[in-house]
Amino acid sequence: MTKSQTTQRLSDCAEVINLWFERPEAGTQALLVHLVEADSSAAEFTELVSSAGLVSAACIHVKRRSAHPKTYVGSGKLQELRDLAEACEAELVIFDQDLSPTQERNIEAALERRVIGRTGLILDIFGQRARTHEGQLQVELAQLQHMSTRLVRGWTHLDRQRGGSGRGQGSSMGITGTGETQLESDQRILRARVKHINQQLDKVRKQRTQNRRSRVRADIRSVSLVGYTNAGKSTLFNRLCDAHVHAADQLFATLDPTLRQLDLPVIGKAILTDTVGFIRSLPHGLVKAFRATLEEVEQADLLLHVVDAVSAEKDHQMHEVNGVLKEIDAEAVPQLLVYNKIDLLDEAPRVDRGADGLPVRVWVSSLSGAGVDLLVGAISELLGQQVIETTVHLEPNEGQLRAELFALGAVLTEETQADGTMNLQLRIERHSLERLGKRLLSPATLLAITGKEDI
Repeated sequence: MTKSQTTQRLSDCAEVINLWFERPEAGTQALLVHLVEADSSAAEFTELVSSAGLVSAACIHVKRRSAHPKTYVGSGKLQELRDLAEACEAELVIFDQDLSPTQERNIEAALERRVIGRTGLILDIFGQRARTHEGQLQVELAQLQHMSTRLVRGWTHLDRQRGGSGRGQGSSMGITGTGETQLESDQRILRARVKHINQQLDKVRKQRTQNRRSRVRADIRSVSLVGYTNAGKSTLFNRLCDAHVHAADQLFATLDPTLRQLDLPVIGKAILTDTVGFIRSLPHGLVKAFRATLEEVEQADLLLHVVDAVSAEKDHQMHEVNGVLKEIDAEAVPQLLVYNKIDLLDEAPRVDRGADGLPVRVWVSSLSGAGVDLLVGAISELLGQQVIETTVHLEPNEGQLRAELFALGAVLTEETQADGTMNLQLRIERHSLERLGKRLLSPATLLAITGKEDI
C-alpha cells in the first residue's frame, strides 16, 4: 500500500468515526488536561500530543481524589475548561486519562469541542506511523475495538429498519417486524470487520511461527530489543546491524517490527528484532492487537532491555516495560539491561556483572557507538554460556571447515605444519561444536570433549 493510499485510508476511517459519533470537528490546536497522579508525567503527555502532530494551545493541571461518573472533572472544573478553551481558541481537548464513552460524550456536549482520551491519542499516533500491511491491520483492529465501546447511543437517528413478518404487505393483519436499529446494524458491520482482520492476523501469526521454526532448525538464535518508547532502540538497532530503520527523537518513531541479521563472535549468526516501544498505560487493545508481533519477544532467547539512562523516571519506565512483558508472558525470557545515551552523562562504557560473573548491565551510546562492542561481547557471552576451548586438526582439503570456524570467530590461534595440515585452537560454543563435530573431529575426540557419541 502506497503512502497516499494509507493517508486516504486513515482519512476515510476518521470520516466514518465522525459520522458514527456525530462529533464536533477536530483541529490542531489542543487544550491539554493533565490529571496529576503519582505515575503521570506532564512532559510525556505534552510529547505525546506533539508526536500526534498537534499544537498545545494551553495546559491545565487537575487534581481529583475520584473521577466524576458523568464528566470526570465535575461541573465547576468543566466550566473552567470551557472558558480556557474559548480564550486560547482550542479546537479539541485532550485528557491524559482514559475516559468512559459516557464521560467523553458529556464533556463534548458541555465544551462543544472534540474530546480525546489517552487511548484515543495513542491510537491516533499509531495510525499515523503504521507503514506495513501487518502494522496497519494491527492498528485498525485496536481502533475498531476501542470504537466498539463508543457505539452505544452514538446515533441520534435510531429509527428502525422495518422488515416484514412473513405475511407480506397484502396481509389483512398488516403486521410488520420491528427490524434492527441503525445502531445494531453498525455493530454487526463492525464485528464483521474485526473478524476479518483477526483472520488476516492469524495468517501473519502462522507465518511468523513457521519462520521461527525454520530459524530453530537452522540453529539461529533470536534477540529482541524492548524498552520504553524513545529510549533509543531503533538507533541501537541500526548501530548493531548496520541497518537504516527510521529513528527520531519522538515517541513511537518506529512502529512496524523489523528483523535483521546480527553477527556475533563465537555464536555466529543471530536474528535481532526491533519492536514497538512501550509506554505508561499502554492500551490493552494495542497489546492484544500486536500479539502476533510481540510473540517475537516471547519466543526470543534474550531480551535487550534498552533504558534511557538520562531520564529521571527510568526506574518507573523499567517497571512499565516489565509490566507489559508480564502481560505477554515474556517475563521469564533472560534480560540484559542496556543503559543508553551515556554520551549525555559523565559515564564511561562498561559492563556490570552479577554475582555469577555474567553481564547484567551494559552502558553504551547508540548515537556515538561507544560501548557497542562491549554489548556485542555481552550478548555472545549470555547466549553461549557453554563455551569449550579445544584444539582440532584439519587436513589441507578441509578449507571450508576452516572458513566456517573463522566466520564464527572461534579460532584463537592457528599453526600450519610443513605438510599443509592445520592445528586450530578453538574457543567455541558447545552447541556449535556439536553441529560441526561430525565433520571436524574423530568420534573418540568428539566423545572426549562433548560426552556424546552420536550427534
